[in-house]
This record gives sequence, C-alpha cells and structure tokens, in this order.
Amino acid sequence: MTQFDPLFNVSNKTIIVTGASSGLGVTFAEFLASRGANVVISARREDKLEELKNKILERNQSVMSISCDVTDSSQVAAMFNDAEERFERVDVIVNNAGQIAEAGAVPEKITDEMFEQTVRVNLLGLWYCCREAGQRMLRDGLGGSIINLSSVAGLNGMRGMPAAYQATKGAVATLTKSLAASWADRGIRVNAIAPGWFPSEMTGAWVRQSAFRHHISNNSPMGRIGKPDELTGTLLLLASEASSFINGQVISVDGGISSSTGLPFFTEEMFQYMEKAVPGGMAKRIKPD
Repeated sequence: MTQFDPLFNVSNKTIIVTGASSGLGVTFAEFLASRGANVVISARREDKLEELKNKILERNQSVMSISCDVTDSSQVAAMFNDAEERFERVDVIVNNAGQIAEAGAVPEKITDEMFEQTVRVNLLGLWYCCREAGQRMLRDGLGGSIINLSSVAGLNGMRGMPAAYQATKGAVATLTKSLAASWADRGIRVNAIAPGWFPSEMTGAWVRQSAFRHHISNNSPMGRIGKPDELTGTLLLLASEASSFINGQVISVDGGISSSTGLPFFTEEMFQYMEKAVPGGMAKRIKPD
C-alpha cells in the first residue's frame, strides 16, 4: 500500500468535487481518489460522471457520483444528503463548477441571459454549496475545509476577458474571505485557488489556437500555460491538515501572471482574431461611426 506524508494525508476524508464531468474537475477527482479520499463527483452530465466513476473504480479507489445542478439549492442539499448517507459526513468540498456563458463576447455585446447564467453558476451555485457545507460542518462541530475556485481573471480587470466571468470570480475571492472570517472560530477553513490559463473544456477552443496560445504564453512570466496536474499540489495542501492555519486566502497558481500588474492583455491583432473566431459578431467592439 502506498504511504503518503501524514501531514498531507486525505485518506478516508470525504471530498465533494463539483463540476467533475470534465476538465479540471476530472483532474481533481482522480488525484484525490489516488490519495485515498472518498471522492463524491458531482455535475449535471450523468453520462460523463459515470465514465469517470467507472475509471476510478477500476483502480479500486473510493468514489460515488451524484447528478446535481448547483444553481438549484434543493439539489445541492440532496447531494450532501446522499454523500452523508454513504460516507457519514463531508469533510471537504471543492467548488469547481463554473461557466463562461459570455465567452468571447466584448462587454457591450453581452446579453442579459449570458451575464445572468454566468452569475447563477459561478456565484450563486458556489454560494449554495458553501452555505450547505458550512451549516453541516458547524452543526456537528467537526469543522472542515471549503475550497473555492476563483481565477487570476477575478483578481484585477483584464482587457479582453469575459466581463461576467471576471466579476463572478472576483466575487468568489471576496466571498471566500468573508466566510473564512465568519466560520474560522468554529473550525471551518475557507480558501480559494485562482488558476491562470489551463487547458479545460471551457478554455480548450482558445488554447488550441496557436496564435491565441502563443499570445497568452507570452503574457506569462513563465512563458507557457499551466498543466492541470500543477494545480493538485495546492489542492492537496488546502484539503489536508497541512493547511490547518491557512484561512481566507486566495492562492494564485498562474505562472506569475498576477505578479505582472498593468500588463496589457489583448492587442489590436488579438481583438481582430477574436472578431473572426466568435460567431454572430459577439466579439466585434462597438466603435464610433
């Protein structure tokens, strides 16, 4: 049996990972299962969850899947009920579910529906999960760890980045600090990870384009985008007792992008590229006639 450093031990902890049907959620779930956690994978797409569950089970690791739309608070409560029925309690939740409904659109072209959908998933859905986890962890007095996914795009304004996505990820960072301050005295730690550019289902179409990938790589001090498994060290830190005195922090895992304040992001060439790439004129900026 593989032995792990006890300081970073998550064996037998029950950890919910939302948005686990693709992208970083899959990476997080597989990694935590490999470290001996009881992983509860959750998302809306049941077929994708089944694929991941079967993959983890083939490795003789502990997993259960629960279909859940985080924008429905009743489904969030049911997800926790099901997880507790199987594993008794939830020790950690990784609030990874996210969306960029307005991807590629310049701010003046974003519709009500686009903005509201991004807010519903990225902020309201995450809040419902935080609240449900908080109530249960406070009630039994055993504490726990809540790990939210913010973004480097939510730490400052970035030219050319989706406005609703930036707004919600900034709100996640502030909500993380608020809840950490409120619940720390009763044993709950609330922290956030702020990734930079990583390949995922949401970003895949962009980072596969050589011009776009070259541009964002050149804007990183490390000269490249991240690899998904480069997020797992921070995830393990926050899920384990190694972070027992870390609370209310937003940890950037971005290759140093957030250290380069004031760096212009989109050039005119990139805006022209986006105008061609995004259908329906959604990326075409409104200019004076």
